[in-house]
Amino acid sequence: MPAPVTLFTFDRTDEAEWDVVNDGVMGGRSAGFVAVEQGALRFTGTLVTQGGGFTSVRARRAVDLTGQLGIEMRVRGSGRQFEVELDDGVRAYGRTVSRRAPFATSAEWTVVRVPFSALRSTIFGRAVNAPVIDVARIRGMGLYMADGQDGPFRLDVDYVRSYGAGNE
Repeated sequence: MPAPVTLFTFDRTDEAEWDVVNDGVMGGRSAGFVAVEQGALRFTGTLVTQGGGFTSVRARRAVDLTGQLGIEMRVRGSGRQFEVELDDGVRAYGRTVSRRAPFATSAEWTVVRVPFSALRSTIFGRAVNAPVIDVARIRGMGLYMADGQDGPFRLDVDYVRSYGAGNE
């Protein structure tokens, strides 16, 4: 059985360059912010559904997750639902295919697991027919706030790693 692969641990402020992408790219007014503080990634902001309705943070990380079953994260948050995205570089209709799945948060630190089989393929939020995710070619990940509820949010992430059949 392959050992888990650590993608991010956030024990250094230069762990990775995380970029914020807000819905302003399509006329929205949501605002997201990201920082690495006290050993965790902190994604905060305010979601505004009128005119958009999403904000996200993304980082590049090339990794081969062959033999793994999914992504495991230790998180705490504001009780809202977030989404995790993995990027394998697949394109359809001239656009990058997004591979995302939801996960819940609570005020307490919790370990959440998102199996690769739960990732749905979309382009701009619309389902598309695309090949199954190529876990050998992961080149980045993202975290999204797009739960359809106006208001503030917070997500702290302690680590992100894969899990396989041997460490379920």
